[in-house]
Amino acid sequence: MQSLRQSPTDPAFVQDPYPFYDRARAAGPLVFWEDYDMVAAFGQAEVHALLRDRRFGRERPAEMPLPAPAHLAPWLATEAHSMLDAEPPRHTRLRGLVLRAFTSRRISALGPDTETLCHALVDRFPEGDFDLLQAYCTAVPVTVICRLLGVPEEDAPLLLDWSHRMVAMYQASRTRATEDSAAAAAADFTAYLRAHVERRRSTPADDLITRLIEAEEDGTRLSTDELIGTCILLLNAGHEATVHGLGNGVKTMLQLGLDRRWLAPDTIAATVEEILRYDPPLHMFTRYAYEDIEVFGHRFRRGDQVALMLAAANRDPACWPDPHRFDPTRALTTHTSLGGGLHFCVGAPLARLEMQIALPILFDRLPGLHLAEAPAYGDTYHFHGLTRLMVAP
Repeated sequence: MQSLRQSPTDPAFVQDPYPFYDRARAAGPLVFWEDYDMVAAFGQAEVHALLRDRRFGRERPAEMPLPAPAHLAPWLATEAHSMLDAEPPRHTRLRGLVLRAFTSRRISALGPDTETLCHALVDRFPEGDFDLLQAYCTAVPVTVICRLLGVPEEDAPLLLDWSHRMVAMYQASRTRATEDSAAAAAADFTAYLRAHVERRRSTPADDLITRLIEAEEDGTRLSTDELIGTCILLLNAGHEATVHGLGNGVKTMLQLGLDRRWLAPDTIAATVEEILRYDPPLHMFTRYAYEDIEVFGHRFRRGDQVALMLAAANRDPACWPDPHRFDPTRALTTHTSLGGGLHFCVGAPLARLEMQIALPILFDRLPGLHLAEAPAYGDTYHFHGLTRLMVAP
């Protein structure tokens, strides 16, 4: 196995990680990424297989606990109740209860309201240059998730601040200041949701929090801590993917030259899938080995981690012809941007719905939309999103 070195905070890598991905993929089915001290898979076949291999999982083996420093206690408490890092049977129970409340039918019913929201946001765009990332790409998903959960829309800036500070814990640029900020945000977010959950217990409403309270499977319901952890996960993951899916997609189409056929009712779904394949908002997903096992020529020991490079897999020429070309007309092949296996993104139908509605409305209302300055990606790896998206109508 070859060892490779590439700082995830190197400015050139942050702006364009794909050349490194190509080198790593060409080095073999698995490589050792020295900067992460971890084996990593960059090819589509390897990532696809490891996402679904039940000999690997998200939950760290119980006999190998990580240190739990006191200053991180509030953040660790929310993570302990997140289904993102759970495995069966706990994951099965949590996901089953969430899906009882978060059904495809309920998500589809959000379509008309999301259309109205998109038009209202466009109506409020300022004259001249403005940041589309904040005015639209962020506003659409965060408003939808607030309405879905049943929390006041005017609290969206507060929720966004907490969310950004918490997810910063997963970034390569994490520092002690990041940790202190994330812990404080987790404590405030938890207290906010706990109060809201208690209000919904006494005064139910037609919202997701009420349905999560009422959801039952095999005689069990979500505990208050599980319910809070689920709501935080839905907000954090549920808006981050769509914000940067929209932002990266608009950037790509404006830079390459928009073809309006991409946005037609019979092609928009394929366009959204190509956006997610071509430049996804999440680039890495890690798993633990649950037994001593040889996979793709490497001997893993129980507790070893492997990094699954989702965005690199999406550019594998063995799967996609001319993979570095943005082409919404290409034959649909399952990408890895939304994960796979047991941990396939629970919010994928909502993210797809939002993007399929928001993009055609944006370009229909603003046919002359163009970039006002060159976009730049933020130093937030293993996330991959813009710092802002300055446009002019």
